[in-house]
Amino acid sequence: MGNLEAATSKMYQRKTAIPTSAQVSAATQPGRFRYTLNNNLLTTEQRQFYEENGYLVIRKLVSDEDIERFRKEFIRICNKEVKPLGAMIMKDQVRRSQSAPAEKAVNKVQDFQEDEELFRYCTLPQVLRYVECFTGPNIMAMHTMLINKLPDSDKQTFLHPMHQDLHYFPFRPAERIVCAWTAMERAHRDNGCLVVLPGTHTEPLRPHGYPEGQGSVNKLFHGILDLDENSPRVHVVMEKGDTVFFHPLLIHGSGVNKTSGFRKSISCHFASSECHYIDVKNTVQEDIEKEVVEQARAKFNVTSVDLKDIWSFRARLVQGERMNL
Repeated sequence: MGNLEAATSKMYQRKTAIPTSAQVSAATQPGRFRYTLNNNLLTTEQRQFYEENGYLVIRKLVSDEDIERFRKEFIRICNKEVKPLGAMIMKDQVRRSQSAPAEKAVNKVQDFQEDEELFRYCTLPQVLRYVECFTGPNIMAMHTMLINKLPDSDKQTFLHPMHQDLHYFPFRPAERIVCAWTAMERAHRDNGCLVVLPGTHTEPLRPHGYPEGQGSVNKLFHGILDLDENSPRVHVVMEKGDTVFFHPLLIHGSGVNKTSGFRKSISCHFASSECHYIDVKNTVQEDIEKEVVEQARAKFNVTSVDLKDIWSFRARLVQGERMNL
């Protein structure tokens, strides 16, 4: 680890420590904060850290009991005991052809909004309390994933190139969108933990695509095309139950899994229901719109569907009042 990364990592560890009840207070200075809203949960220090870095880790937010329930439901889905409507089950073709147990071949369950058990994650009160600090009280769950990061091999890598999540989202404003990402087991450098470029949430949305020179890539695993590989980055090491909240413009990704184990996480992108859909034609998001729409038409055997239809199908109100989304 370089000096800059080490220093940044130490600052991250110091500033994301769990606050005492005496430290919890709302920061009410008008105009001081752009990416967080006035609240009675985050300390001023936590808000400032998110404002400057674009992410914030809350330790032990989700219980072991909940995580075990999510793990068991994931296995049920892998074994086809339940088949959530609209869910995308991504598998490693090599392991599937070798007749590996189902849970050892599935890399991701995406769009699990119709699975009652997994969707409980998006409604956990302790998660929504923090989400509200970024979105406000009217909250939509927009995009859901359970990732079972498989061990990498010479034939297949599950590295996710550095990217900005807003690349996939046809709604704005970005400041009222946040991802909650919970480690279902310890996430560290060897098993491909999250990697972030602190402060990049203040930058514009960059052009994305399938990066060259990274071997086999997974469908829709886009990355920034002109990324400076020397940009300072932080590996976000997390324990089971830790949850990181991050801005949709924050540049992030995940490394390769060098272990023989599986690194599970569960996540949801939340947005204020006051956000609105935008037309992405003639923008840097135009190509991803075409790819997502083509995939949806093939999956559901329909011809008349657009990007807004797809996101409206995924969206679920989890708190407050549904307005625009």
